[in-house]
Amino acid sequence: MSPEINEFFTNKRILVTGGAGFIGSNLCEALLAKGARVVCLDNFSTGYPKNILEFTAKPAFKLIVGDIRNPADCEKACAGVDYVLHHAALGSVPRSIEDPATTDAVNVGGFVNMLIAARDAGVKRFIYAASSSTYGDSAELPKTEEKIGRPLSPYAVTKYVNELYADVFARTYGMETIGLRYFNVFGRRQDPEGAYAAVIPKFVMQFMAHDSPVINGDGSFSRDFTYIDNVIQINELAMKAENSESLNTVYNVAVGERISLNDLADTLKGLLSAHDPAIADLTILHGPERLGDVPHSQASIEKARRLLGYNPQYNVQDGLKEAVTWYADNL
Repeated sequence: MSPEINEFFTNKRILVTGGAGFIGSNLCEALLAKGARVVCLDNFSTGYPKNILEFTAKPAFKLIVGDIRNPADCEKACAGVDYVLHHAALGSVPRSIEDPATTDAVNVGGFVNMLIAARDAGVKRFIYAASSSTYGDSAELPKTEEKIGRPLSPYAVTKYVNELYADVFARTYGMETIGLRYFNVFGRRQDPEGAYAAVIPKFVMQFMAHDSPVINGDGSFSRDFTYIDNVIQINELAMKAENSESLNTVYNVAVGERISLNDLADTLKGLLSAHDPAIADLTILHGPERLGDVPHSQASIEKARRLLGYNPQYNVQDGLKEAVTWYADNL
């Protein structure tokens, strides 16, 4: 950790919405370690108090239990804040297909509430979690920020609308915004429970319970899985960016490589077998394809490299090793 980075973050007041969630809690932890003063806004609909329990005793950490659908909560959270890292959202393509209205209310209505509150509070910069789902039915690989397709789910629609609103607020009100299109983030604290669990923690939990994981489809679909520490890095770089060309735009957040779901399951099986040899004997099963899934996803990260200095420190193999170790110790 360089002295320059420490000096930048010392005593900066940073709001992390969704700060009790998987990505949000990791951002809170990293920023506190760098000397920032962190405000966490969360309603615990998908985040957990246990994710932030170790921070609550720190004088530099403030928890606001609130909902981004409530403008007053957004105003309270943005008061006196230098930067907003907006990660409060309802994720999951299947959830959005089952309940598009709530997904829209949180991801679009809540997003606009946060933009307004940040604008009115004079926040320096609004950095938000965008999504690779925005690429929709575009078959181009690797995905470049300027070329997208039609969204394939209500969730994807909401995340694209976020980008449009951020652009309008930047041009209309002079706000500084940066959108980060995350590609299948994984790592410590990612929830393995529930119907909408992401594939990596879900497979890990199933393997560790000696259950055969079920891949949706034939397993040929591929993803650019991105370890959580790469996400922390680009959020920090987005806050520090000074070149005007680097602002009011969106970036892919990924590694730039892809792995099939079959290879992912085999890799997890091998890594977990080192902790529990019985896992090596489990069979990997296949089920029907999931509605709204994109067949292949791989990012170009050249724009983030050029304008932000982004250089992911973990490829998928190194990230999986770290994640498996964490799950083995914590599940």
